[in-house]
Parts: sequence; structure tokens; C-alpha cells
Amino acid sequence: MTRELVKASRVRIADLTPGTDLYLGVYLSAPGLVFDISCFGLDAEERLSDDRYFVFFNQPASPEGSIRLLGAQSGDTEAFRVVLPDVPPAIHRLSLTATIDGDGRMAQVASGYVRLVADGVEVGRYSFTGAEFSTERAVMLADVYRRNGEWRFTPVGQGFDGGLRALLENFGGEAIEDEPEAAPASAAQPSVVPAPTVRVPVVPAPTVQVPVVPVPAGEAAAVRLPPPPPPTPPAVPPEPPARPGVRISLVKYAEVPEQTGWVQQNDHLVRYTLTKGQDVLALHGSMVAYQGRAEFAHESSGVLRRLTGNLTGQTLKLMRVTGEGQVFLADEASHLHTVRLEGDAICVSSDRVLAFDAHLEHEVRRIEGEGLPNGGFYTLQFSGHGTVVVKTNGIPVVLPVTPGPETYADVHALVAWSRGAQVITTAPVRIRRSAYAGHAAESYSLQFRGGPGNFIVVQPFEV
Repeated sequence: MTRELVKASRVRIADLTPGTDLYLGVYLSAPGLVFDISCFGLDAEERLSDDRYFVFFNQPASPEGSIRLLGAQSGDTEAFRVVLPDVPPAIHRLSLTATIDGDGRMAQVASGYVRLVADGVEVGRYSFTGAEFSTERAVMLADVYRRNGEWRFTPVGQGFDGGLRALLENFGGEAIEDEPEAAPASAAQPSVVPAPTVRVPVVPAPTVQVPVVPVPAGEAAAVRLPPPPPPTPPAVPPEPPARPGVRISLVKYAEVPEQTGWVQQNDHLVRYTLTKGQDVLALHGSMVAYQGRAEFAHESSGVLRRLTGNLTGQTLKLMRVTGEGQVFLADEASHLHTVRLEGDAICVSSDRVLAFDAHLEHEVRRIEGEGLPNGGFYTLQFSGHGTVVVKTNGIPVVLPVTPGPETYADVHALVAWSRGAQVITTAPVRIRRSAYAGHAAESYSLQFRGGPGNFIVVQPFEV
């Protein structure tokens, strides 16, 4: 049974099939358009460092034959055979691409798909239509790539208005217009080769070897890659700095490499990779972006839990997030921290919780202590195996809790503590800052004790 995949989802090929001899079929239906469908073998930097791994109709196989163009068959517009164990270690990603030959836009595609077949059985399919595109003339359809020693598959569905030229430049190549035909009077003149870039002459001299990637018909362009340096290269002036632009300016904010589960994108943003059966609960309104297919539904707390929350002040307005893809969560630029539980527990105030794995147990606990208003206060306790995302105002400090000496924390700056850290006493602390005439401001500090390994988390901010 085939598995339907969505844009930006990522799946281990081993989860789809134990086979390693794969058939990749591409179908594009767009009346009046002609497509050149190719496969780029890219290095660890996602660059075409070896043009022999640009596989298309003019170069139908890689040198060792691990990637082969099969042509139209079985209802597919184009097809490739990929033998994963034979792909050289230097090739980290295989990118399936489609380029419009001539005029047209990808928005004109009526329907299309990329399908993955192993041992004659279709195991995965990414379907799309032109509604997912606009004025693009070249698109990256899907990638097969290495990750932690295993092969994975991801639908990409991203393109370029500039057609083949922009696609080649994205992979580290450089597209230039073909040289015009030379006049007969100048045909005998030797071609000039400027340094350090080699330009292909109209009539190449027999001793000049320039690595050129063949380009499909319909695009008046050629790939130009720098030639390998000679054994003793002469001194050359340094390359000019990269021209400023949007991509260069924002590259430092790019999405972090793919990982499963929770990932810290930056100090104020976390990402979770959704899979079937692995839901998360997050605060209402905390989603800032998502990729792939994600569904958000109100999470009912039940009558008893809602009543308990109203009485104790430990209420959480949650949404359940399900699907396949990645969801990004944040809350007013708070500092976020992923806390992993391995069968243990942590106490967190409800206003310091952003999200957590749905299978974690959570309950309201009362913390009692002499001197506390009403004899105590309430907090949430999370336990089990999973992750809780805690938010703080500013960068917190984690203080150890031991039998002695004692550790104290202002009740309003306290964020979380381990289950084994016990409140043994409290003391009022009179403060005059921010107090006005006739007003006596007072806070409470909590004294903690516990065995080795216990801790408290304190933020540099009093809520």
C-alpha cells in the first residue's frame, strides 16, 4: 500500500521499504508544455561538485551506474533507477528537478506526482498541482538524501522563476549565454582565456580541457564550473566578496538541519517534527509557522480538570497538533527551553509552559509551607518520558538543591524545580522598590532542600 506524502515531510526510506534498488517515477500533465526532467547528484554542501552526476537525457547515467535515466514508462513522464548502496559516499543528495523547455509557468501544471517504487510495489507518492506554484519555470520536485547513515525521502516542491539558469546557480554551477558565432575573418584568431575563469571558446583548442555540464535543448545556457587547480598554481588575486542580497543577508537565519522530535531553532523558537501517533499539546496562539500537513484542534481539559484549574489558577488553554510535517512554536519572544523527562518529573507553573508531548502525565499539585498566603500555592507536575517546553523571561539560572546549604528563591522568579526538591519553609521579604507612599510591598522567598541531583530554575524577572 502506497503512503501519501506531503510537501516538506521527511520519511526514512527504510520505513517505507527494505529494498534499496529504487524506481523514481515523475509525472507532469500540462497541455502545451514540454519538460526536461533531471537528477542532480549533490555533495555534502548541496553543490554539484562533479558534473558527471548531472543525469538527464544527454547523460543518462552516473559513472558507476548507480543513477540511471530510464525514460517514459509505466505511465510516468520520466523515470530513474537508483541503487542506493552503489551511490558514492561523496554524493549526499539526489535532487529530482523539472524545467520547462520554452515558454510557460509551473502554475499551468494540471496534475503531477513523484512516486517511489521498490520491488515492483509503489510505497510512497507525493502529489501536487499547479496551484502550489506561480511563475516558476524550474522546480525541485523531491530529494533522496543521506541522514545519520540512512537514506531518506522528502517532497520539496520549490522552484525558480529564472528557469534552468537559476536552478544551476542554486546548485553551485554557473549558467552563461552561448558565445555568438564568430565572423569568418576572425575565425583564425586564437581564443583568449581570461584568468581565473575559463570560458568555453567557439572552436576549442585541442589542449584545453574544460569541465562542461551538458544542458538540455531549449535552454541556451551552459554550466561553467571552475577547473581543478594545477599542481603548482600561480598566485592569483582573491575572489571578490559575494554580492549583497536577500539570500546572503538572511542565510544565518536558515532553518536548522533536520532532526526528529523537538529542535531548538533559536533562543525564542522551537520546532517539532510531527509524525503519526506523536501528537503535541501547545498553548493556543503559539504556532508561528508550519510545513507539510498539520492540524490544530482545541484540546478539551474535561470538567474535573477545568474546575481544578479554575480553583488553583493552574489552567492551560491548549490545542492539539497532529499530522506530518514541522510546526514552529513561540510566545512573545520568550526564551524557550526543551526539558527532556526520562521517567522522572518536574514541577512548572502553568504560566511558564509553552508545549509538551501529549502522552506526558500532568497534574496540579499543592505546595504547602509555613508563611505562604493561604498556607500554600499550586503548580503543575509533569512526569513520564517526553519533552516539556518551558518559557522564561530572560536567560535563567539552574541552581543545585542539596541537604545543605539551603537554596532560596523568590516565589515570583521561580520557574521550575525537580520533584525531589522540597519546600521546607518560607520567609517574607519586605521590599520598597516600586512601592509607593502608603503601600507596603512584600514578596516571599522559598527555601528548598533535597538530595543530590535536584535543582531549581530561576528567571531574571519577577512575574
